[in-house]
Amino acid sequence: MGWSRYAVYWVPGGDLGEAGADWLGWDIRRGAARPGLVEAPSARRYGFHATLRAPFRLLEGVGESEARGLARRVADDLAPVSLGRLRVARLGTFLALLPEVTEGIGEVADAFVDRMEFARAPLSEAEEERRRAGGLTGRQEQLLERWGYPYVFDEFQAHLTLSGPGATDNLQAQVEAHFSHFLGGETRLTHVSLVGEGEDGLFRVIEDLPLGHDAASGDRAASA
Repeated sequence: MGWSRYAVYWVPGGDLGEAGADWLGWDIRRGAARPGLVEAPSARRYGFHATLRAPFRLLEGVGESEARGLARRVADDLAPVSLGRLRVARLGTFLALLPEVTEGIGEVADAFVDRMEFARAPLSEAEEERRRAGGLTGRQEQLLERWGYPYVFDEFQAHLTLSGPGATDNLQAQVEAHFSHFLGGETRLTHVSLVGEGEDGLFRVIEDLPLGHDAASGDRAASA
C-alpha cells in the first residue's frame, strides 16, 4: 500500500491497545475496522495513539526506506520512559487519556520532530489553513512555520484522543468505565510506531520501533 503521509505515534500495545481499538472502532495496528463504542470519525481514522511526530508528506527525493531507516536510528538512540499513571481528562471540548509523567515522552517527541525534519515536505497552503483553523497563538504560529505543526516542543502535550468535540459528561463516564483497568498502575513507553495514511484516509502501523537496543519484548507487548 502507498502512503500519502507518514507520522510517528505511540500506539499502545497489549490490552490497552485493544481497549482503544474497541473504543474508536479502528485497529491501527492490524488495519481492521471494529464496531466501535463512540461516534468520533476524525479520531477513528487516526487510530488509538499519541502523536509524537505529526503527519507529514515526504520531501521529493526521499523514499519510504529512507524514512524508515531514519526513524529506526532515532528510536535506537532513545530509551524507554515512564508515563506514570494515565488519567481521563478534557482537552478543550474533547476527551483524552493523559500521562501523569510527561518529561520523558516529551523528549522522545522532540527527538523525532527535530531529526526527521529534513525528510518533511513543506506544507501546502491548504495544509497551513487547516492547521490554523482552530486559532493559534503567536508561539504556535512560529512553530507551524518552522516545523510544520504548531504543537511541538514547549507546546507539546501528550494525549490519546478518545472523542470528537463536544464530549458530554455521560461520555466521560463511559470512557472512565471502559478504561478503568488501565488508570491505576504505571504505564511505560517502550516503543513507538512509524505509521502511514492510506488511500482511504485511515492510518496504519508500518513498523514498530523499540526505544533503545535492549528494550524488553515483554514490556513492549504489555505496557507500550
